[in-house]
Amino acid sequence: MPKISIAGIVAEDVLNCLPDGVALLGADLTILWTNNCFLEWFGGVDRTGENFYSALANPEIVGAGHCPLQTCFSSGRNASTTLHTQKGSYYHIHAAPLASAALNARTGGRSGTEFDRIVVRLSDVTEEILQEQKLAAIHQAGAKLTDLKPDEIFAMDVEQRIDLLKDNIRHYTQDLLNVEVIEIRLLEQSTGNLIPLLSVGIDQTAADRRLMASPQGNGVTGYVAACGKSYLCHDTTKDPKYLEAFKGARSSLTVPVLLHDCVIGTINVESPSLNAFTHRDQQFLEIFARDVAVALNTLELLVAQRTNAAKQSCEAIHAAVALPIDDLLLDAVHLMEKYIGHDTETVSKLRSVLAKARNIKKSIQEIGQTLGPADVSPAGSQSEHHFKLVDKRILVVDADEQVRNDAHALLERYGCTVETAHDGDQAVSMVRNCLDEPYDVIISDIKLPDYSGYQLMLRLQKFMSHVPIALMTGFGYDPGHSIVKARQSGLHPKAILYKPFRLDQLLSVTETLIDHRPQASE
Repeated sequence: MPKISIAGIVAEDVLNCLPDGVALLGADLTILWTNNCFLEWFGGVDRTGENFYSALANPEIVGAGHCPLQTCFSSGRNASTTLHTQKGSYYHIHAAPLASAALNARTGGRSGTEFDRIVVRLSDVTEEILQEQKLAAIHQAGAKLTDLKPDEIFAMDVEQRIDLLKDNIRHYTQDLLNVEVIEIRLLEQSTGNLIPLLSVGIDQTAADRRLMASPQGNGVTGYVAACGKSYLCHDTTKDPKYLEAFKGARSSLTVPVLLHDCVIGTINVESPSLNAFTHRDQQFLEIFARDVAVALNTLELLVAQRTNAAKQSCEAIHAAVALPIDDLLLDAVHLMEKYIGHDTETVSKLRSVLAKARNIKKSIQEIGQTLGPADVSPAGSQSEHHFKLVDKRILVVDADEQVRNDAHALLERYGCTVETAHDGDQAVSMVRNCLDEPYDVIISDIKLPDYSGYQLMLRLQKFMSHVPIALMTGFGYDPGHSIVKARQSGLHPKAILYKPFRLDQLLSVTETLIDHRPQASE
């Protein structure tokens, strides 16, 4: 190749300074000249006279049906493509036609000139393409974390689904990120505890270590969970935040598991080598962590959906039988009082009917409460704040069927056992026949079909030392000043419910009466 000088600088020297490979090819794709970078990339020997593709060990043309170099010769236009070598390298090549001075002189530079040489520039894009492929593989893996058909999902219980997710996470993390040590912890929002979900290659002592989401004293994992930011530890021996995960660990990478910008856990990978992880690895793990978050959320939603559906079915069954069983209890109590002192055998059988009817209601209620795992309910749910109501027995007295239905629906979700009566006499009979297991709270309408709620209170006081009663009334409706009289006779000052009452008022009054039982204050 003749040396061309531009401003005193030989063009060949300029081309040899480039970080890309450059080659001059003849019309038959024979190499006429290469720069130093080209020589270094392909064996370090002079390739002059060789076929361009042979010199590159016959690489594969990525995504092209025709040879771009021949296209460049025949069209006289620039052409580009990507080559994939047998050694796994990727090169982006750009070819530009170059006509010799003699050929230009013969043709006069007319259009349609046939070019006798092309200049080919090669850029090594191996890292970029491999990273793109890795990124695509991570996205594909993320989509497959919970890739199951609906019938397969619902055939699994909660533990089986969690195990499937853990196996997929383990497989894809090891395969795509090329790590053997993995730890995933989930953040318990109510306590700040970081609960182990998956541990691979971690020493058992480290896997069992109690960690909190805190920037101090809880290692890198606690720091990441508290701050919501990734942490790259290049040398564990020099990092004060690092807590040993396994003997010989020298570097680690920890990223938060984020769902809608909220930290729900952490993923930690470790290596026995120094500086084993790069910021590119951090980017990949952060992307994978988002997919893990979506998979965990999907799993939780599926479990919650199944649980809610089952609970709704159970609640529907309970709603259908609650009032009929109440009527059965009322009939049984009525018959008991009729036969007391006359037929002990009949009374005994009626007591058995009462017990069995109550057991049926309680069984349905307990099944509904235990259908789903406890962790499906969100932390801080209402039931956690009304634990006083669990297993308490409530009698609601009202002629309105809707009120009795609402009492079952509202109170039983908190673990109460609710029974109802239509009028005062039924209420007295129910209370009198339950003295061995008394009601914790009695809620009565102020105006009953047979007499007032105040009069019910007086009747109950004849055989109860303490009557835990609350009265329901419409706003401004108090015939005969019953509430005033009831308060003078011992009604708790806060034991008033105004219809239509709100759930929070109902719960507050019920808990107030539970707290003010004589046995509770002793």
